[in-house]
Amino acid sequence: MGQQQLLLIVLGTIIVGVAVVVGINMFSQGAVNAERDALVQDVNMIGAKAAEYWRKPAEMGGGARDFTGVTFAKLGADASNANGTYVLAVVDADSITVTGTGANEGVTVRAGITEDGVSGAPTITLP
Repeated sequence: MGQQQLLLIVLGTIIVGVAVVVGINMFSQGAVNAERDALVQDVNMIGAKAAEYWRKPAEMGGGARDFTGVTFAKLGADASNANGTYVLAVVDADSITVTGTGANEGVTVRAGITEDGVSGAPTITLP
């Protein structure tokens, strides 16, 4: 082979290698974004159910304007699903904190919840 042909083969190999690396990076970032979005959606759903629980009278299975003793079972929500696992922490009678940790990419979403649902923007920690 001539020197020019060898140079073209090397150049083509480098271009293909760079394209593969860029593709892998784009796919990885897409997976992290998808997990983040799924966790935020789940935390918002838990927040809506918690606000409903807070407002509902105790006679109807609610908290009677009190988050003390709230559990995932009382909210009708799961502590884990395909997206990740979730932890409830009661701050006081009027607020709780929900922390969700992703099942695959290690994304963490933490949100404060009041009687109005999720209070402010959730804190998102990426891997």
